[in-house]
Amino acid sequence: MESIFHLLEDLFLMYIVYKIIFDFIIPVATTAKQVKKQFSDTASRMNEQYKQQNTQYTTQTKQPVSKPSSEDYIDFEEIK
Repeated sequence: MESIFHLLEDLFLMYIVYKIIFDFIIPVATTAKQVKKQFSDTASRMNEQYKQQNTQYTTQTKQPVSKPSSEDYIDFEEIK
């Protein structure tokens, strides 16, 4: 009789451990892995966009800047 209770107790404990592992630990671990992957993907996309914008900026700034001619300016006299 005592061995039956011991067996039932062991089976119940194994069931609880099984439920904890497969209903809590594994889903949390897979979710954490997915979130980490999404963060790294987002970070790599942001770095890619930054590099593209930086490249565009440097190509725009390397263009020669023409000096404005003297005709573009209007002389004015100071009023006293």
